[in-house]
Amino acid sequence: MKRIASVIGLKPENRAEYEDLHANAWPTVLERITQSGIRNYSIYRHGDLLFSYFEYVGDDFDADMAAMADDAETQRWWAICKPMQVPVDDRAEGEWWKDLPEVFHHD
Repeated sequence: MKRIASVIGLKPENRAEYEDLHANAWPTVLERITQSGIRNYSIYRHGDLLFSYFEYVGDDFDADMAAMADDAETQRWWAICKPMQVPVDDRAEGEWWKDLPEVFHHD
């Protein structure tokens, strides 16, 4: 299992809409997340910063993420969410959400 955490900004004027959208997440998008080997997925908000955490239980992360990116419903979901988000300045090239290094873990 691989643990993944990341952050992205949220435009303040979209806070309520973003939270409502995620409170009523589309079943097709949730199904695609599960099919892509993602478990225990959470998004938290601190002010205008979103923190995401999930666990990947599949065998080929890149292929599973590519399958998610190719999914039409996921693309439609992202088309709604992306304009509400503000990537952080120090993200790596090609990242939308900035991946965070794991500093500590205890089971």
